[in-house]
Amino acid sequence: MSVGYLALVLHAHLPFVRHPGNDYVLEEEWLFEAITETYVPLLQVFENLKRDGVDFKMTMSMTPPLVSMLRDSLLQERYDEHLAKLQELAEKEVAHNEHNGHIRYLAEYYANSFSQIRHTWESYDGDLVKAFKQFLDSNNLDIITCGATHGYLPLMKMYPEAVWAQIQVACEHYEENFGCPPKGIWLPECAYYEGLERMLADAGLRYFLMDGHGLLYARPRPRFGAYSPIFTETGVAAFGRDHESSQQVWSSKVGYPGAVEYREFYKDLGWEAEYEYIKPYIMPNGQRKNTGIKYHRITSKDGGDKALYDPYWAREKAAEHAANFMYNREEQVRHLAGVMNRPPIVVSPYDAELFGHWWYEGPWFIDFLFRKSWYDQNTYDMTHLSDYLIGNPTQQVCHPSQSSWGYKGFHEYWLNETNVWVYPHLHKAAERMIQLAKREPKDELEWKALNQAARELLLAQSSDWAFIMRTGTMVPYAVRRTRSHLLRFNKLYEEILAGKIDSGWLEKVEAVDNIFPSINYRVYRPL
Repeated sequence: MSVGYLALVLHAHLPFVRHPGNDYVLEEEWLFEAITETYVPLLQVFENLKRDGVDFKMTMSMTPPLVSMLRDSLLQERYDEHLAKLQELAEKEVAHNEHNGHIRYLAEYYANSFSQIRHTWESYDGDLVKAFKQFLDSNNLDIITCGATHGYLPLMKMYPEAVWAQIQVACEHYEENFGCPPKGIWLPECAYYEGLERMLADAGLRYFLMDGHGLLYARPRPRFGAYSPIFTETGVAAFGRDHESSQQVWSSKVGYPGAVEYREFYKDLGWEAEYEYIKPYIMPNGQRKNTGIKYHRITSKDGGDKALYDPYWAREKAAEHAANFMYNREEQVRHLAGVMNRPPIVVSPYDAELFGHWWYEGPWFIDFLFRKSWYDQNTYDMTHLSDYLIGNPTQQVCHPSQSSWGYKGFHEYWLNETNVWVYPHLHKAAERMIQLAKREPKDELEWKALNQAARELLLAQSSDWAFIMRTGTMVPYAVRRTRSHLLRFNKLYEEILAGKIDSGWLEKVEAVDNIFPSINYRVYRPL
């Protein structure tokens, strides 16, 4: 008999990046890389577990921007072309390295891997949302939602209508795509402020995730810390992140992804191959970029020469790490069960893109962890959060504490000297949208303009732009996206009030920012 639970939670999210007016935009490859390296490999893991009779359980958020992009016919077509280029390059590498033993072995490995990805992609007709939904329907996955555009909710709490729109639009979008309402929500950046749970309850959500200190500093102090959810006064449950299991995977110093056997992320064929040879596979303007074909392993952490990668030994290391993770969770759960005198739940949440994209061997780790947990231990049950709440309906009632899972645990990463300029504009736009929401459109054109204004505000509110400004990567793109959505919103606002809507321009904007086709601008009406 098990004495506790382990809940693996993956947060699958990318910002909405879609540029139909451009033949090539580098940022669209964020999605393409994630499909190739994370989403399809995870689906292959799930398919193989089901085939082998392993009844796995996992919670996974799929955010509205990601779902929208995965179902967009233009992006599906562009990914198909992207994958074809990858396959062509891998085959070219096989021939190019005919007499270079280990490199040829790796090139053949990549060619075979891309071929398998092609097979999975085509078996679902390019609709990966449908692919993940089958595991929701079988109750292996508990797919949950997020904010409509991953807006940072504590920094818009002075406008409850804006917070409500992020939540309600996300729930409606989820139901349109998955055929049922979501049970839970991954709060964007796990960012919580007191009172948010009332809106979650009104939206029909059953639980949310937050960082561990959001539970540890709850009032009254939870008796079982982060190892049991708490119920808010609205009845919505809050699950807290376990620091110990998170550190074993996330930490740059002691985390598993830093093992010397694993693939080196920062040495890519796109930067290292002879220029004329690689030119057809990099950016159209001739700038180099990552291709996804990487021949070296981490080797050492001192920045020295890198040895060649070997998928066989990397897979063996992933199995070893999965066994170590399982052992540590067994010890942790046994200890906690003895202290608590009730079954603990260890909640281990991660960004989904860590598994495969950043840590290439991550999907293998997940596969081994599920298999070993199924066959090799009986200390804990792997569960998803909806099943846990069904089996454990009685929990302590507390007020969670304001928190996030970002740097220093609160809001500093999304509000600092690099991005503070954004918020006065976002707040003004929110005020204007609440004003517009009170209008009754006089014709279909105004109806469309009001709905597009709501889309533009939501897209401007994405926490990804402030995050990128803080990290210092792709900053011009993040600034440009923030400004463009705000400019479009303000143009719509002024034209609606003046009764002079530019129908041709509106049609073009609708075609570009086509997220949430069923949105109703009235979601911003005063609560």
